[in-house]
Amino acid sequence: MLPFLIVGGVGLAVLLISLIVGDIFDHFEIGEGAISGTALGVAAVVFGASGVLTSTAGLDQVWAYVLAAILAIAAYLVALLLVKKLTKSSDGVPVSAVGQTGVTRSSISPSGGEVSLDGPHEIERRLAYSDEPIAEGVRIRVVEHAGTRVKVVAD
Repeated sequence: MLPFLIVGGVGLAVLLISLIVGDIFDHFEIGEGAISGTALGVAAVVFGASGVLTSTAGLDQVWAYVLAAILAIAAYLVALLLVKKLTKSSDGVPVSAVGQTGVTRSSISPSGGEVSLDGPHEIERRLAYSDEPIAEGVRIRVVEHAGTRVKVVAD
């Protein structure tokens, strides 16, 4: 039973590190994301837990290892699919803010300022800039969107 506890503990550590720090295997280009620290951690935890449960249920050690390995492989594949699906959804193309209106929250100049936009998926405030100075509290319209900043004009 000790090997199952060790593998499960190491898996828990890998899982926690991957969730807190980020996927530790992202830097290795192996099979286009075929290895995920989160999925490996899940698989090791499932291997350890299922091995301990089958060992304490009185199953032969050989069968405990076989069952634990099958469940760990299945858990790895499910976790890998979920990680890939979540990664794809979070890396989508950002929605353009061009054409949206809003209000300046600070004075806007060529060097910057802040605005609040009226869009349905908008964050509370955005960094903005303008060719002409715009005072605080003025209605604006977005004419350009570059990264997290928007270029605005008085509306």
